[in-house]
Amino acid sequence: MFDTSQARKAPGTGPHRRWRIALLAATAIALALVLSLCATLPSGRDTSTRGTDAWGAPAEPSLGWGLTHTQYSADAGDPGAKETARRALSARSLPQNQHIMGWGANNPEPSPGRYDFAALDSRIGLIRETGGTPVITLCCAPDWMKGGRPGHTDWSRRSLETAPRPEHYDDFAALAATVAERYPDVRHFIVWNEFKGFFDDSRKRWNYEGYTELYNKVHQALKKVNKNNLVGGPYLNMDSFAPGRTSHASILKGPWGSVDQRVLDAFDYWNTHKAGADFAVVDGSSYTHDDGTPPDQFRSVDKFTAIGRWVQERTSLPLWWAEYYVEPGADSDRDRWSESHRKALQAAGMAAMVRGGATTGFYWNPQKRGGQCYGCLWRSTELTDGSGGAPLPMLDLVRRFHSEFPPGTTYRPVDVASDAPNVRVLADDKVVLVVNTLDRAVRAEIDGRTVNMDAYEVLWLRRP
Repeated sequence: MFDTSQARKAPGTGPHRRWRIALLAATAIALALVLSLCATLPSGRDTSTRGTDAWGAPAEPSLGWGLTHTQYSADAGDPGAKETARRALSARSLPQNQHIMGWGANNPEPSPGRYDFAALDSRIGLIRETGGTPVITLCCAPDWMKGGRPGHTDWSRRSLETAPRPEHYDDFAALAATVAERYPDVRHFIVWNEFKGFFDDSRKRWNYEGYTELYNKVHQALKKVNKNNLVGGPYLNMDSFAPGRTSHASILKGPWGSVDQRVLDAFDYWNTHKAGADFAVVDGSSYTHDDGTPPDQFRSVDKFTAIGRWVQERTSLPLWWAEYYVEPGADSDRDRWSESHRKALQAAGMAAMVRGGATTGFYWNPQKRGGQCYGCLWRSTELTDGSGGAPLPMLDLVRRFHSEFPPGTTYRPVDVASDAPNVRVLADDKVVLVVNTLDRAVRAEIDGRTVNMDAYEVLWLRRP
């Protein structure tokens, strides 16, 4: 997922900048300390309960369920609408993810050693003010690290997808360290995004050696800033093909299709050669590589469960989903779905990720500036008619899921009878999430209790 933010500046090469770095670093560190001392966490935020201390205490590698900020968010727009959205976010202390360049953030280092953190400061400030746990995704790279001209930024999708050149891996790691120093209360960092720019066209596979080299340099740089910083990767898109396709097919398959073997090879290489990691990160969709609509949308989310179990067979690291999608991007009918349909499919997908062992997931918020926004978490903060910033059904789902099923939850079986094949459930000792997967009313027996559900209804039932 991409955006084309408003153009800023961009920048140069690596070795010749070193003589300036010492002086600039000393200045930047001093400034970061002043800024961090001035920053005030929202009242009532008890960081000790989440293991995240702005001054260096160990952090939790599992965060629960939250969101990723994209091009438009609640840090801009009508003052009243912004306040409404912030109150909605503050109702639950959600983990919130922000990229360092693109998706609402400007070029952080337009020229070597010259920084522009204004937009990123705004987003981190929003997360702090709403009591969220901040997560930073270290993507993307300034143009000068990719062969571009210093002082210029190309915001086209093609440019944003380009990875830094190998001779600038150290420069990108230095930028990551600068970001970590600037935001000392941020403890969770994801390295890069979906292997962007790391596909080797000549070999028709992912350049996992290059990504892992970059990852290891960034990992080392972040741990040097603070040994308690938590770092994860590889943020691979677990792409799949439709059932029956044999090209690049793998043993990781099901009625939803087969995951691309080249993706699995990339994960295995990173997992074997990484310098270290505190959590493993993947993303993906329940639909296929070509945006094919699954014959059964609700059964297709079982792909998330299968991927999670495959990852957990290879590592004991906590599993994060940086992005997850259940609506095919090329399916024009999706914009005509009811919000209840959309919410039910999302709930089923989140439950499927949990069954695969996931402990953290981020909903990619497709926020727009105005008008109708399908699947958004709140109404646009650009609206001045009094409705701006109001929470939408998807935010209610994410908040409730995060509250009811936090990291460390022990999940329990549920006795489902009657219309059992048409409902999805997830439960612990206290609550049962029930999802009607049909566009009609159903009656189900849940733990011996008769439950009548409307089409695509999502229910939360308290257990006796």
